[in-house]
Amino acid sequence: MLLARLDPEMREDDRALCHELVLGVLRRQLWLDHLIEHCAKRRIDKIDLPVKLALRLGLYQLRFLSRIPPSAAVNESVNLVRAAGLRSAARFANAVLRQATREPDYDPTAVTIDADEKLAMKTSHPRWLIRRWANGFGFEEAARFAHANNEPAPIAFRLTAKAHANPDAAQEIIKELERAGAQVPPSKIAPDAWRIARYRTPTLRGSEQIGSGERQITTPAHLRELSRDGRIYLQDEASQLVAHLLGVQPGDRVLDVCAAPGSKATHLAALAPQALIIAGDLRAHRLRTLNELAKQQGADNITPVACDATRRLPFADASFDRVLVDAPCSGTGTLRRNPEIRWRITADDIDELSTKQTQILASASAAVRAGGRLVYSTCSVEPEENEQVVENFLREHEDFRRALLDVPAELQTGTGAIRTWPHRDGTDGFFVAAFERRA
Repeated sequence: MLLARLDPEMREDDRALCHELVLGVLRRQLWLDHLIEHCAKRRIDKIDLPVKLALRLGLYQLRFLSRIPPSAAVNESVNLVRAAGLRSAARFANAVLRQATREPDYDPTAVTIDADEKLAMKTSHPRWLIRRWANGFGFEEAARFAHANNEPAPIAFRLTAKAHANPDAAQEIIKELERAGAQVPPSKIAPDAWRIARYRTPTLRGSEQIGSGERQITTPAHLRELSRDGRIYLQDEASQLVAHLLGVQPGDRVLDVCAAPGSKATHLAALAPQALIIAGDLRAHRLRTLNELAKQQGADNITPVACDATRRLPFADASFDRVLVDAPCSGTGTLRRNPEIRWRITADDIDELSTKQTQILASASAAVRAGGRLVYSTCSVEPEENEQVVENFLREHEDFRRALLDVPAELQTGTGAIRTWPHRDGTDGFFVAAFERRA
């Protein structure tokens, strides 16, 4: 949120560097903290927060950004400590950073032989998350996933309802982007979705263990302009796939139970402008955001309704042809975009979310007509939020059965649900399951 508020006030190159520093430090926080402890000969929890933040920023530039001179990285970080009113700590920060420049090849992961701990440190994830993923998916899969979480997510977009009014919109927008120097290949995951290639920030340095290569600018200027005009919407390809899987037909009554901020509701509106879409959410301010997004995109067939999806919904039973439950979740499939999540969530949070998701799915199912479709999705990779919720639902609702999803076999799980992975598919980690109410 803070980055978004600063964006309009910044030059394009400054914006790119700001995003790289903030997201990069969050992605590498644990590794950087171990490097700080080595260079400072002091435990990280014994260092004042402003000093710790300045050291993380400085060390990230020293170890991962190749076009920033080491002297500039050191001086700016020391100046940050002074600006925080901790002039007495400036000498300490300078000494830590200078020590790091004298040991450019020091690898904090070399001090441990425990596989989980080494992977946790190398990829900067809490050890409990690494252990959880290794138990759930196997260590190799967990390692690939964890490494992928530290790479920037590609930019993807779709056309809006406003753009769909022009049959030549897709061709015109793609040509516009290509003239600006972009490469715009079609998505391999979602229909009528495109991925942006080419926009690059300065090369990053790093060892094979830490990660190297070039990073994409988060939102280049002409993409922001297309988005502000309401012609395109920036949305992950797996997230876009969800609306297609609902299979909305002209004239359908559609309920999006947890709709705010409106990514999927507005996509449904673009795909089926003759459908009636009810967009529910608990918070009034989130529905206002959804309404603003719908107006911007020209999605005029959406009606927002405030409701608590964990309770009985304010609609007649069996009154909708299609119901979507894009459930609130831990977001562990979006760690490339939201690296702070890994430092915020706990195992208890995942268990609590699983309970809430089960309640929401059960509540939403009452609104599905006989022969209608119910789709459940999350941007989490945790089985407790996905397979376990689905199994609980089917066990308690014999009037529903699994529905087949028309997607490539490599996306399907053994039970017919869908999983996408950053390291395999280049998308966010999504889970999607579909059900049909028996006639």
